Amino acid sequence: MIITKDIQVIGLGQACLDYLGRLRFYPEEDDKCELIDLHIQCGGPASTALVTLSRLGIKTSFLGSISDDTFGIEILQGLKEEKVDSTFLKITPGYTSQFAFIAITESGNRTIFWNRGSVPHLRAGDVDLDPFSKARILHVDGLMIEAAQEAARQARSIGLKVVMDAGTMREGSKKLASLVDVLIASERFAEPMVGELSPPEKALEALGQLGPKEVIITLGSRGSIGLSGEEIIFQKAFPIVAVDTTGAGDVYHGAYIYGLLQGWDMQECMRFASATSAMKCREIGARKGIPYLEEIRDME
Repeated sequence: MIITKDIQVIGLGQACLDYLGRLRFYPEEDDKCELIDLHIQCGGPASTALVTLSRLGIKTSFLGSISDDTFGIEILQGLKEEKVDSTFLKITPGYTSQFAFIAITESGNRTIFWNRGSVPHLRAGDVDLDPFSKARILHVDGLMIEAAQEAARQARSIGLKVVMDAGTMREGSKKLASLVDVLIASERFAEPMVGELSPPEKALEALGQLGPKEVIITLGSRGSIGLSGEEIIFQKAFPIVAVDTTGAGDVYHGAYIYGLLQGWDMQECMRFASATSAMKCREIGARKGIPYLEEIRDME
């Protein structure tokens, strides 16, 4: 068995190849719009969170599923360039890997069109955390729900803290949330439980009842709000001229995990994550703008 003694954070979930097109305005249906330019970068929630941690000096390993197609080759190369361990990345030949086209307007907002590819997802039987003898945290993004649930169960049994990126409520999401310690959710994740126009405080309460010890909801340009015990904590977004918000949430998750590794409280983790996420938005793509530790300290 291969033992990865230096890995501190394991990430299980999506990796993607992104095509990012900038445009001056978003067109009406059945209209045309010329792209200002086109960028190609890797992305994906769990993998981008790990890239963030890697740039902050944390050893990470990615568990996911790709194929040997052009997209998969680029995804693997992107992980290697960012020093994210891919020893246990499952590569199944003959399929297509996940990709996305992302339309970015001059305001920095993005609209994502994505395809999960034909490559088989990780299943529960594919998950084995035994090689990660020194890991401290498991991060899951919830798309491969069976594998994520099994990884969370294994992580708990060996004393790892489990963090979940809760982007969209899917079948099995509530069960997975009951197995995690820290739930970091988008605004829309709780909508099926509390309604679209409910205040974030109500959403925090509903998500907290699923079982996690800490719940954070990211609110885009309005910052983020967290619940720790009975205390509600609010963190304003750092003022910045956003070029592209693609991957901002994923970077927030990675930076928040960095704070957990340092033993910081929720307020400190949220502030650091907010600063890191804001800085990412100065560049096109999920990963290009991810800052290094010394840059974040200058901004804070």
